[in-house]
Amino acid sequence: MLWLALHLPRLPLEVFPSLPSPSAIVSRERVVVADAAAVSAGVLPGLRVAEAWAFLPALAIQERDAGRERAALTRLACWAGGFTSEICVLPPQTLLLEVAGSLRLFGGVAPLFERIVTGCREQGFTSWAALAPTPLAAQWLAFAGDREPCLDADQLPQRLGRLPLAVLDLSAQSRARLASFGVRSVADLLRLPRAGLARRLGADFAADLARALGELPDPRARFVFPERFSEQLELPMRVENATALGFAGRRLITSLCGWLAARRGGISECLFEFAHERGARQRSATVLVLRFAGATRDAERIARVLGEHLQRLELPAAAELISLRAEAPEALPGHTVNLLGEYGGGAGGAGGESLAALVERLQARLGSGSVHALSAVAEHRPENASRPVPPRVPARERSPAGLLAAAALRDTSCAPRPLWLLARPQILREVAGRPQCGGPLRLLAGPERIESGWWDDAEPATVGDVRRDYFVAISLRAEWLWVFRSRAGWFLHGVFS
Repeated sequence: MLWLALHLPRLPLEVFPSLPSPSAIVSRERVVVADAAAVSAGVLPGLRVAEAWAFLPALAIQERDAGRERAALTRLACWAGGFTSEICVLPPQTLLLEVAGSLRLFGGVAPLFERIVTGCREQGFTSWAALAPTPLAAQWLAFAGDREPCLDADQLPQRLGRLPLAVLDLSAQSRARLASFGVRSVADLLRLPRAGLARRLGADFAADLARALGELPDPRARFVFPERFSEQLELPMRVENATALGFAGRRLITSLCGWLAARRGGISECLFEFAHERGARQRSATVLVLRFAGATRDAERIARVLGEHLQRLELPAAAELISLRAEAPEALPGHTVNLLGEYGGGAGGAGGESLAALVERLQARLGSGSVHALSAVAEHRPENASRPVPPRVPARERSPAGLLAAAALRDTSCAPRPLWLLARPQILREVAGRPQCGGPLRLLAGPERIESGWWDDAEPATVGDVRRDYFVAISLRAEWLWVFRSRAGWFLHGVFS
């Protein structure tokens, strides 16, 4: 096993992005963490609030909020699901990721380590990261700021021996007792007899040393990914231009995609909410629903659709908070990769992805009601033979049932049908018994008789009873047309692609 520890030393401060500088987080009247401006003025952790204000009268104070920190750790754990599903949340400020199974997928130890550290920073958190074969060793190395990976359990005594005792989070009494033994580092501690340490400092302390060195198992409770995704992000400042919300939206999207990766699914719809600033006239949140042509967990694809919507969104008031919600994930078919590492063809290959992107962009620009697909209906009259349905890109893998359904649909069509059907048949001139459309038409196939429909003749907005003879015709401009003749004359009804 290989554990990556992410310790977030500035988490209590970073969960308040809108705090003015200089600022500090306090608990029980003592400073927990301060920003760079406050630290440069001498405001350090452990300082009393009165002393901090003496150093820096303009210092902004905020009480520590454990609820915000837990929510931030949960959001970060969802994001980390994009790298591994084996995650442990250790409040108040640490995450553990078991990454041994992810090394080949991300190109090895160094690329994976850098991607996680960089991604954590892009999520808005400062992290101290470390890699080790045991979870406790990874934690201690991260607390010490030791970024050098430790990949071999045999190296643990040497690597841990370089650490100060401060990383062990001992009580003041235990530290004083160890000092009386002449212990100044973990290396000094490891040279002492384990049985004597257990008698003087407790069996739990000796067991922790054994777990850190891999001599005892160290089972950890795994993070349980929520059934539904619902996260929010406070904005560092008031945002009046909707397009500026895209940056914060991307942070939530990457967390969503990590959650989806851990749940092995995708979404075809998600919902953004933008909460507005409080004032004399409180406004309800602006809701933005994103819909996709097929289930996806591609962060770039979701962010692209969000950007298209934000370009056309006008905020009624400045936004202060952004939230993202998604229901239970849908099954997401896998990719087929060829010898060159490219996705295979078919509906699920590059063509399917580009088609989905086109449909989503058109929906974002024109509105969901303006873009639809057609579904066949068991009806012989052409106007009633199809109905609009939400556009969905076909799945990458067809089931046998789907193939049978497609074959049955093809068998029901006894004559060719055009892809482009006019909304209303267009009347054609007739010269010497021949229909005219930019000149005389030459009839290539037909007639195909379509008649009846008396059952809806009296209903409004219906086709009613028809009696038509359909032909495939070609014009002088080489256009392939679908025309029919009825008692009222000749009509153009469709155009072949």
